[in-house]
Amino acid sequence: VTDNADLDKAIALAKLPDVITCTFGDMLKVPGSFSSLQQAKAEGSDIRIVYSTMDALQIARENLGRPVIFIGIGFETTAPTIAASVVQAEGEGIRNYYVFSLGKLCPPVIKALLDAGEVSLDGIVCPGHVSAIIGSRPYEFIPRDYGIACVVSGFEPLDVLLCIDMLIAQIESGQAKVEIAYRRGVRPEGNRQAQQLMDKVFEPCEARWRGIGVVPHSGLKLRQYYERFDAERIFPVDPGPSFEPKGCRCGEILRGVTKPTDCKLFRQVCTPEHPVGPCMVSYEGACSTYYLYGDTYGG
Repeated sequence: VTDNADLDKAIALAKLPDVITCTFGDMLKVPGSFSSLQQAKAEGSDIRIVYSTMDALQIARENLGRPVIFIGIGFETTAPTIAASVVQAEGEGIRNYYVFSLGKLCPPVIKALLDAGEVSLDGIVCPGHVSAIIGSRPYEFIPRDYGIACVVSGFEPLDVLLCIDMLIAQIESGQAKVEIAYRRGVRPEGNRQAQQLMDKVFEPCEARWRGIGVVPHSGLKLRQYYERFDAERIFPVDPGPSFEPKGCRCGEILRGVTKPTDCKLFRQVCTPEHPVGPCMVSYEGACSTYYLYGDTYGG
């Protein structure tokens, strides 16, 4: 969902002299306007895959003479861990650790998509990992203002089946509400400790979303107190104008207005080995899923 302009900036930061860039693995192949982090790495930039923000912080400890920038991408699920790394860096007096914050918030963009009115929805499967942090209450505006059923789902097959059953029951009864089908992982109030940590370090800001544009209060930026850890502020870069690849329909696919198979690049030019758009990169991406399993289900 990250806009190409933000990806281009991340790549530009990674190309700065002496910088070590840390990122999660699925970001490496995501194409920007002109390049990718993987290509920048092949050209000599020091880009390292980490499995947690604490791995990035350890790299900063081991390389005190070099700036270490963590590409802070993700939803409410990863934001508390990024916040924890900033608090830890401050506590230890680590001065060479920075975060390029590309965090995104789910409820504001859900509202933006519903307000756009491009897709008719009877029910929404709310994400279990995000909801484990924020709880189910932030979704209450959906049935209240739009009359759409909502159920928070887990990730096992039985979780998904239970979620669908609960959605159908709501739709058939005509009583839209927010329910949880993943109670072993999600509480209505969410994880208060994680929320407090996230709120301590970050504040909401406007953010660019691929295929949607700028959505108010849908991003996360470092609060003023922690701005010395803000890579975008400390290392201003101008990667130039961004653009989407010609023919790529990832924006429409992300909004749900078209299917991957409707894109002329799908399977022909755009494949998991050579992705043109981000939806083909991660195993969680819609195009990647269709590429692997679409024929099985007649997609």
